Amino acid sequence: MEPGGDITLLLQRVASGDPQAADRLADAVYAELRRIAGALMAHERRDHTLQPTVIAGEAYLNLVEQRDRNWQNRAHFFAVAAQAMRRLLVDYGRRRQTQKRGAGVERVDVDPPAADTARPFEELLAVNEVLDRLGAIDARQARIVELRYFGGLTEEETAEVLKVSTRTVKRDWTVARTWLYAELTRRAGDTPSAPVSEP
Repeated sequence: MEPGGDITLLLQRVASGDPQAADRLADAVYAELRRIAGALMAHERRDHTLQPTVIAGEAYLNLVEQRDRNWQNRAHFFAVAAQAMRRLLVDYGRRRQTQKRGAGVERVDVDPPAADTARPFEELLAVNEVLDRLGAIDARQARIVELRYFGGLTEEETAEVLKVSTRTVKRDWTVARTWLYAELTRRAGDTPSAPVSEP
């Protein structure tokens, strides 16, 4: 991958409509988008219809089509990519639930980065719902979860995106995970496996 400064320059050139910069940007960032998508789907069945390559490709296209966006740097790009992947996965999960009710489609599981067990899309949708509720209470904590859980960003990268200290990210990440776990446990009426794992 190119250094962060080169990616920032490429992002600015893509936003101004430079087609050669778009090709170079794809080479520079696609492998990382694919890695993040792969981590989100690490324990998936091999035969299901949604593949990490598709998630990475759709996220990339959504991002480069935002011509009016003022990309600040590499971390900003991957932060927005986290939001795009979250939307893609949640939309896909909702479609799968709808199909499953009417067409008997098999369940598809998804797994957050570095978690030990597969998670069904129903659980991903539950995480998404309680994450929206957390956002109404503490927007920064919700954003940290989104960046780390859906975007695969490190604590340091998350701190850079949010312009806070790594210590703040660590503290908020711990508090947010605890809150999300309690909410998901209450919602399920029992004790699920921890929904938001350390990346």
